[in-house]
Amino acid sequence: MLQVKPCFSREDYLLLEAQSDVKHEFLAGQAYAMAGGTFNHARVAGNLFASLRQLLRGKPCQPLNSDMRVHTPSGLDTYPDVSVYCGQPDLNDKQTTLLNPVLLVEVLSPSTREYDRSSKFAHYRSIPSLQDYLLIDPEAVAVEHFHRLKRDEWLLRVYSQPDDVLVLDTLGISLALNEFYTQ
Repeated sequence: MLQVKPCFSREDYLLLEAQSDVKHEFLAGQAYAMAGGTFNHARVAGNLFASLRQLLRGKPCQPLNSDMRVHTPSGLDTYPDVSVYCGQPDLNDKQTTLLNPVLLVEVLSPSTREYDRSSKFAHYRSIPSLQDYLLIDPEAVAVEHFHRLKRDEWLLRVYSQPDDVLVLDTLGISLALNEFYTQ
C-alpha cells in the first residue's frame, strides 16, 4: 500500500474517499491507496460472494462486496473483499461504512498476506459483532478460518483440499472449497 497523505483527520479521509476513484485504507491519520487485485484474486472473491449470496438468500444475514467500507473500534477503515452482516446493518458515514459485520474475508495477495494475518486481524478482532474471519489464498487451495470462541479467544481451522467443506455455524451454512476456485 502506498502512503497518500500524512496526518489526515477521519473527516478528511471520508472527503478523499467520496472524491477518489481509488479506495484508501485509513489508520491513525494516514491514508493508503489500496492496490488492485489479480485475476485469480477477483475470481475467488467473486465466487465466494456469489456462493454466499445464494446460500443466504431469504435469511437474516447478507453478504456485501469490497465496495463496502468497514470501520473498526480500534480505528481502521478498510474494504474487506467480502463482509457479511446479520439483522439490520449498522451503517455510518451516510451509509458508506458498515460497523457490525459477523464475517470478514480477505483474499490474500503477496503484498498484503502478512498484514492481513497480523495487524489487520488485530484491528478486526476489535469489532464486537465479528465471529468469523477467512483468509483465502487465490493461487492454491488454502483457507484459514478463524472463529471467535470468546472475546479474546479464536479457533483456527485450516483447509487445503478442494473437497473440504467450510462450516460457518454463525451463518448456518457450509461451503465447499472447490466453489471458491471454480473457473
